[in-house]
Amino acid sequence: MRRRHEPGQDWVDLSHDASTGIETIRAHFNGHAYDPHFHDEYLVGVTEQGLQEFSCRRAVHRSTPGRVILIEPGEIHDGQARGEEGFTYVMLYLRPSWLIQSCTRAADGSFPSHPAGFRAILNDEPRLATAILRAFWTLHLPEARLARDEALDALAAALNPHLGASRVVRVGEQATRAARRARELLREQMEDDVGLDELARRCGADRFQLSRAFRKAYGLPPHAYLVQLRLTAARQRLARGESPASVAAAVGFADQSHLGRWFRRAFGLTPAAYRAMCTNVPDGRSSPR
Repeated sequence: MRRRHEPGQDWVDLSHDASTGIETIRAHFNGHAYDPHFHDEYLVGVTEQGLQEFSCRRAVHRSTPGRVILIEPGEIHDGQARGEEGFTYVMLYLRPSWLIQSCTRAADGSFPSHPAGFRAILNDEPRLATAILRAFWTLHLPEARLARDEALDALAAALNPHLGASRVVRVGEQATRAARRARELLREQMEDDVGLDELARRCGADRFQLSRAFRKAYGLPPHAYLVQLRLTAARQRLARGESPASVAAAVGFADQSHLGRWFRRAFGLTPAAYRAMCTNVPDGRSSPR
């Protein structure tokens, strides 16, 4: 059954489907919702109520009730309400492996070989919105396995016509060699406290040139990008039931409070709350073995 929420308050309801790895989120925000961040999953959702405004692909987008939002992995986006009533939306976080496998089946094996992305951020096709909402509720409540499988197959079929070449991959291919190398180093040594001078030296570039090239290619300066890598890794560990304190140490945050501040700014809830929603394990207890 759906949870009740007090009018005028921000809230986030999250569910995690263990068999597919898909997360479903239904949330409401008044004013500021999220700082700029990215995900490793494909995000597909629908605005339920209010005016949902966000920046993505170097442009501002506004979604109204019934509009579909499509964001590919690695795309930086934020979120805020425009209007006193705030906004409510639903979103599915689809793993790339699930999307590729499911859309390949839906397209009778003709899925493109290039990395897939979405042709447009916003979409007004009613069939797609209906498929997203049906898949969302069958997973979020949840329904019987057969109903969930059928809803996910219908979602894959509805998404397939809207897939094209990945914009994130294309921009990355256009990045300078130094920017690409810096990104590789940050991913490989995410937990290390590397300085900009050292990073630039290892990439064979001047620190100022590297900062400009990196931001042009990936939309964030190196440190902000590193924080996002750490947050993505933290989400994965928390979803497996690891404690916020151990996660903070493992991914490179100074301590649990440091992780908590960044996590809430990016995802709208605390690491402990996210862990509990994914695992049904409250903070302060170990996950079942």
